[in-house]
Amino acid sequence: MSSDSSKKRKPKVIRTDGGPQEGKRGKADADQDVRYYSEECEVDLRDPIKDYELYRETCQELQRLMAEIQELKSRGIKDNASEIDERRIQSCVHFMTLKKLNRLAHIRLKKGRDQTHEAKQKVDAYHLQLQNLLYEVMHLQKEITKCLEFKSKHEEIELVSLEEFYKEAPPEISRPAITLSEPHQQTLARLDWELEQRKRLAEKYKECLTSKEKILKEIEVKKEYLSSLQPRLNSIMQASLPVQEYLFMPFDQAHKQYETARHLPPPLYVLFVQASAYGQACDKKLVVAIEGSVEEAKALYKPPEDSQDDESDSDAEEEQTTKRRRPTLGVQLDDKRKEMLKRHPLSVTVDLKCKDENVLHLTFYYLMNLNVMTVKAKVTTAVEMTTAISAGDLLSPDSLLNCLYPGDHGRKTPNPANQFQFDKVGILTLSDYVTELGHPYVWVQKLGGLHFPKDQPQHTVTADNSLSASHMELTVKLLRTRLQSRLALHKQFASLEHGVVPVSSECQHLFPTKIVSRLVKWTAIPYEDYAELPYTKDVIEAGLAEDTHLYYMALIERGTAKLQAAVVLNPGYSTLPPVFSLCLNWKGERTSSNDDNIRAMESEVNVNYKELWGPKPGYQLLTNQLQRLCMVLDVYLETEPHDTSVEGPKEFPQEKMCLRLVRGPMRLKPFKFNYPQGFFSHR
Repeated sequence: MSSDSSKKRKPKVIRTDGGPQEGKRGKADADQDVRYYSEECEVDLRDPIKDYELYRETCQELQRLMAEIQELKSRGIKDNASEIDERRIQSCVHFMTLKKLNRLAHIRLKKGRDQTHEAKQKVDAYHLQLQNLLYEVMHLQKEITKCLEFKSKHEEIELVSLEEFYKEAPPEISRPAITLSEPHQQTLARLDWELEQRKRLAEKYKECLTSKEKILKEIEVKKEYLSSLQPRLNSIMQASLPVQEYLFMPFDQAHKQYETARHLPPPLYVLFVQASAYGQACDKKLVVAIEGSVEEAKALYKPPEDSQDDESDSDAEEEQTTKRRRPTLGVQLDDKRKEMLKRHPLSVTVDLKCKDENVLHLTFYYLMNLNVMTVKAKVTTAVEMTTAISAGDLLSPDSLLNCLYPGDHGRKTPNPANQFQFDKVGILTLSDYVTELGHPYVWVQKLGGLHFPKDQPQHTVTADNSLSASHMELTVKLLRTRLQSRLALHKQFASLEHGVVPVSSECQHLFPTKIVSRLVKWTAIPYEDYAELPYTKDVIEAGLAEDTHLYYMALIERGTAKLQAAVVLNPGYSTLPPVFSLCLNWKGERTSSNDDNIRAMESEVNVNYKELWGPKPGYQLLTNQLQRLCMVLDVYLETEPHDTSVEGPKEFPQEKMCLRLVRGPMRLKPFKFNYPQGFFSHR
């Protein structure tokens, strides 16, 4: 069988050796083309699934034949050669089957691609047709929109109503018999009537122009007369200036001030009027003036002009804006904050003069977008004052006017609406800007006639003259008192830093002739250091020490005993007395918590302070309290019992005359000084 198959296959082999075989090769190529097309037709008749099954079976059969050939070769028997050839022939047949299946698969793939390509071309053709139709639809819609949006010139003309037209127009124009039934004829008739009316108005306009020209000529004549009158009036005013100065009646200066006051915002205007009136009526040493740029103030109230710039200017501006970089979010917020905190160009200055020629300069500003007023303070002394390190905060603009009224710190805005404005631009609190803008004290708002009720908020807050007038007198007195008390403290601090407690002759009777204890140190301390002291907790818990107060440390010594006194100075000194907290370092640390006599010493200066006020208005209260501390320290040390275990004389011999050294179960010492007897007794 194998020999027959080999005989049948030999004529199909196409050889390419030599020239005579060309005719055979061409015939074989023609047969191959016929087989190609026949296989292409055969693809449509054959089932791909069956071909796949035939492929699997052929592969399995090839594997089996190869395995058998391998096994026969491994035996090495010569008789197996015929079997090996037979299996080779079978393998070749299977290879031919695989080649045919491969050709069929390629033909199927080619047909699938051709069909896909044809379908894709059809889809592309349909899609192109759809795009053309959509474009035609869009074009038609645009044309329809243009037709619908077309407006005739007569539509821009405001014609009279139909009722008025038929009522006023003559019948030859209105023609009601025709126009009522035909809208087109009605519109034409209304346009004719409009033309008739405009002709009449044009004639009337010409008549008005002629009358206007006559009136303008009359005005020009009167202006010339007034312009010639102004230099005469100015010469009269200049000639009267010496008389005004001699009679202390500066009419010219006051006239200029009142002309400038017309451009003030309402709160500053109310303040200016009320302060000027109070100064003229009650306080000749109060001087009110207006500062700032009047031109900028006028520009704020000018209406925006209709700008009709040339095309070249607008193009240049557009080029600049396009070249300019867009600002970042942070820069935009900064610009919004600056705009919100913008002050009015004009401000009002009030100068309060004292008897000793010291001056308190107050400058009042108005924040236009926040509707609140602020103030900045400055002190000018008649004589150059001695510089004291501890007196640095006394005349500081940030703390000079704190708590002029109780609880008015000037750190928060009194207008509740401002908090919502701050949230929009990222401002947490106004206290971060008070150094630049000034302090928005509540009394400043009242001087400007502004009142912001918290229980019943109002939509708009306007300046009230009566509110400003009711607070003017008291506020001026408090300001002058504050200035005098701070200047008095400034002088006293200069002496205290040199270890000298100044006591006036009017207060000498409050103390004995000889006081051994001496003040050796007086310094200012921050609130944080004061709060860290262990013997000041009671004062802080009682609410007598706030961050707006001033804090000082005094050190009094006698021998080995050292008395530390932490002082809280209220901004309302001397109406509100200073508060002392004591700590005695002598044979241990003694404070009010572990020694009743230290508590009694604190009571002598904190509770019985009215005895130390001295002559009114009581500016010597602090120095008298320090002098009393030196006195009671002497009494405390001299009345201490002598320690018998220590050899030698007593460290602090008794020099003060006391009726009783101690009294009661708490063994309190006699700290009260009796004048003129000169002895000490218990309270």
